Amino acid sequence: MSNTKKVYIAGGCFWGMEDLFRNRKGIIDTEVGYIGGENKNPSYKYHPGHAEGIEITYDESQTSFKGILDYFFRIHNPTTINRQGNDKGTSYRSAIFYQDEDEKRTAEEVIEIVNASNKWDGEVATSLEAFSPFWPAEPEHQDYLQKYPNGYTCHFERFEESFI
Repeated sequence: MSNTKKVYIAGGCFWGMEDLFRNRKGIIDTEVGYIGGENKNPSYKYHPGHAEGIEITYDESQTSFKGILDYFFRIHNPTTINRQGNDKGTSYRSAIFYQDEDEKRTAEEVIEIVNASNKWDGEVATSLEAFSPFWPAEPEHQDYLQKYPNGYTCHFERFEESFI
């Protein structure tokens, strides 16, 4: 029996999120792409309604969906609507793409915990969206910050301590 699962999240520019998640315990693989939009086969130049998202493959015997969401809320600002750093627009929204009702309930629970912590200066604006097809981004966007270590990112650990 496999302990491998996938999670789909978006929190602004996908390069920075991928770079931070890739070295977390239990993370097997990361892939950046587009999710939650209007067209098939989106591209970096044309992805209406899609968020710049990340597909995370993880070993649930080493980490959990809840643990991944905890870290997600520590590395981007979930209180801004359609914005992270200098990036603005729906492509940069904060979103969790749940695959079933259990994931949706867990996401709601973690959002409540994050809001109750009062660590952020506002309420979480992260949208909960039903999973839709994930389209991998072009090869030049995969592992971008490994290829260009000084490349643009607006992601960093804002809180060392866990919310959960």
